[in-house]
Amino acid sequence: MDAMLRHPDPPLSDGVITLRAKGREDVDTLVAICQDPEISRWTRVPSPYTCADAEGWIAAAELDRQAGLGIDWLAVDDQGDVVASIAVQHIRPDEGAGEIGYWVAAPARGRGIATRAVRLAADWALRELGLRTLELMAHEDNVASQGVARAAGFNETGETDVPPNEGLAPGRYVVFTAP
Repeated sequence: MDAMLRHPDPPLSDGVITLRAKGREDVDTLVAICQDPEISRWTRVPSPYTCADAEGWIAAAELDRQAGLGIDWLAVDDQGDVVASIAVQHIRPDEGAGEIGYWVAAPARGRGIATRAVRLAADWALRELGLRTLELMAHEDNVASQGVARAAGFNETGETDVPPNEGLAPGRYVVFTAP
């Protein structure tokens, strides 16, 4: 695997959503979406979320992509509206492993968007990056994310009492893996 990751061309799509790279032009949209307390409740997204937060996230994601440590997309619907964010992150090439992380914009929840995005990103990472294992961790109280993991073909394989990343809610995290 090359160190630098490249966004697929053409972009990943299942006909309902398309995964595209995020950029500076998305800052205002990201700030508006990430005011949702449910996003910061289950992710490392700070609250309140500012333009500086969005700009920093875009820059950090670009550095991770260039270093081969992760790749991020925004999921857009057929109107081009941002409905979710999805990433293959914490890539560990020596272990053939990585982690899936995502959030879904409030108006898009309950429509299968997260499952679609996770499937697209996971299938691509396993096929194109040669990863053998992908992990997805969901807080024990985040039943919706646990459902997404199962619907996307991930299997529950364990749990951890330590938040997988700084800034996450304390508690037990259910660990899912694929394939």
